[in-house]
Amino acid sequence: MKNVPVSIEFFPPNTPVGGEKLKTVVQDLSVLRPEFFSVTYGAGGSTREKTLATVQDIAAMGFEAAPHLSCIGSTAAGIAEILATYRAQGIRRLVALRGDLPSGMATAGEFRYASELIEFIRRTQGADWHIEVAAYPEYHPQQRYIQRDLQHFAAKVKAGADSAITQFFFNPDAYFHFVDEVRALGVTVPIVPGIMPFHNYGRIAQIAARDGIEIPRWVALKMEGYMDDTASIRAFGVEVVTRLCERLIAGGVPALHFYALNQSAVVLDICRRLGLSAA
Repeated sequence: MKNVPVSIEFFPPNTPVGGEKLKTVVQDLSVLRPEFFSVTYGAGGSTREKTLATVQDIAAMGFEAAPHLSCIGSTAAGIAEILATYRAQGIRRLVALRGDLPSGMATAGEFRYASELIEFIRRTQGADWHIEVAAYPEYHPQQRYIQRDLQHFAAKVKAGADSAITQFFFNPDAYFHFVDEVRALGVTVPIVPGIMPFHNYGRIAQIAARDGIEIPRWVALKMEGYMDDTASIRAFGVEVVTRLCERLIAGGVPALHFYALNQSAVVLDICRRLGLSAA
């Protein structure tokens, strides 16, 4: 099995106890030698301080951290201030997103699309940031027209993105088809598949239903058939995601990006099966 780089995504913990637990998770996952750990950012920057604190903790442990930065509902001055804060921390990798409007906010602010955020960063900050963007193999849940979604993605890359991370999926053909489609539009940057292990089947199924992600019917039926047998659910989930990763690696993906949900055990199990762990 070809060895591929990995990266891992967390969400900022809500409590000091959660923050300490996440440090242990980071240390556990360090055996994978990840290229970076990314940290999500709440709607309208609602987790801004927690995201910054989590990124600082990861950087202090000697690992590269990549904060998410969403622009919807933000001002140019506010974005510039956040970038200055990260720059002072020595952070040079970002995941640039449009994001969602917080509940009760009516206007989008100065940025409507992620491409406008990326253009602003490049125009005001230069080329010394590595900018990741989001990609949607099964297409953006808010985009009715598939071709327009592809064009929006191409616009983000043209604005200055260095690479992309996809929303999670369970159908490898959706990923490979998406890559073929955007390559035909002239996109050449690496497109890294986002991998969601089945940490908790019920929770993953809810996220998938909300975001228009297809869980294969045979997988859903088998998961539901296990009822409350958590050991069988975990074992089957690891098998399904490992096979997905094997197909992606065989197809030549540039890396794998794991949505860890602030846990390490299942990600480590999958990577050991793939031969990606140093342990």
